Amino acid sequence: MVISDKSCSVFGHRDIEEDNKDLKEKLYLVFEDLITNKNVKYFYFGGFGDFDYLCNMVVADLQKKYPFIKRYYVCDDYKYIDRPRKRPLWLKEEDYDELIYFEMRYKGFYKRIYFRNCEIIEHSDYVVFHIRHQNSSGTFKAFEYAQRSKKEILQV
Repeated sequence: MVISDKSCSVFGHRDIEEDNKDLKEKLYLVFEDLITNKNVKYFYFGGFGDFDYLCNMVVADLQKKYPFIKRYYVCDDYKYIDRPRKRPLWLKEEDYDELIYFEMRYKGFYKRIYFRNCEIIEHSDYVVFHIRHQNSSGTFKAFEYAQRSKKEILQV
């Protein structure tokens, strides 16, 4: 029996309001379970905000124990890959194993992040969410999209 490699993405609010230590411990448990029991090898990040940063740090630390896992930053514009000077200053190539781009069905600038997030979800087997309020935030919109797409959702 061949078991294919799985992928996971993360979405959370820009600002984390609770103790990072407790959340970090939960993330270690969730990610390690995904790696060891669900065959997750690829982690996709949108890289914006405290939650994405914390998740990236946890997965980077887990790479020391599981060197086969990979961290990918999913760009919302292809130009960030082939023209590094066009990247936002906070996007550092050394923070990820690779910068990648998923072709989007939507080509305009308006709502570009939303459609990039939809593509990340489409390419993910598991989606980890950290939601503290239900409103019109990008995190909640991504959560609704993941539900409609019938993805396996884990909430921390």
